Amino acid sequence: MNSLSGKIANIKSDEYFSIVEIDVSGVSLKSIIIETPETVPFLKIGSPMNIMFKETEVSIAKDFSGKLSLQNKIPCLIKDIERGKLLSKIFLDCKGNKIISIITTGAVEQLDLKIDDEVLALIKTNEVMLAPL
Repeated sequence: MNSLSGKIANIKSDEYFSIVEIDVSGVSLKSIIIETPETVPFLKIGSPMNIMFKETEVSIAKDFSGKLSLQNKIPCLIKDIERGKLLSKIFLDCKGNKIISIITTGAVEQLDLKIDDEVLALIKTNEVMLAPL
C-alpha cells in the first residue's frame, strides 16, 4: 500500500459526498469520500492527512499529451524497475515521495520504461483513501 502525507487544501461537498484535495509536497491529489465537513471533524482546510492507495491502482503514462478524466496525475521519475514474467514493480519518486506501481510487464515493454524516465502516475479519485494524522 502506498502511503503519503499531506494537508487538506480544498473541499467540495454535495449532499453526502466530498471531493477532498490534498497538497503533498506541492502536488495536488484528490479523493472522493462519503463524508462531508458536517459529518466528520477532520475535514478542514489545513488538516494533516495520510493518503493511501494500492500499488495495483497506479497506472503509468509516458510522453502523455492530451486530456484524461483521471484527476490524479502525479509527475514522477522512475527510480527502479523489478521485471517479472507477468507483472513488474515500478519504483517512482515524486518530489521525494516514494510511490510504487504494479503493472503488466507487457505494459513496461510497450511504454519502453527505463530508469530515470519522467512519467505520470495516474490514480482514480475513488481509489485514494484518506485517514487523519
